[in-house]
Amino acid sequence: MKALNIITLVLVIIGGINWGLVGVADLDLVAALFGGQDALLARVVYAVVGLSALWQIMPLLRAGAAGRAQAEAHRPHH
Repeated sequence: MKALNIITLVLVIIGGINWGLVGVADLDLVAALFGGQDALLARVVYAVVGLSALWQIMPLLRAGAAGRAQAEAHRPHH
């Protein structure tokens, strides 16, 4: 599970960098590398990055729940 979390996190970062390039330089690197936005391989990359983002919701929720539990454990008692 840890390896999958790392892989999906890397893919989400790559997707974020690609979106940053789109915003700053009007360059969709995925499309440029794989034959345009409508090319099958580019669409597969977009889909895998999107699924990776969905997967990363789970560790985010777990981290939030752990943070809440830790905060409550350190809360002063009245």
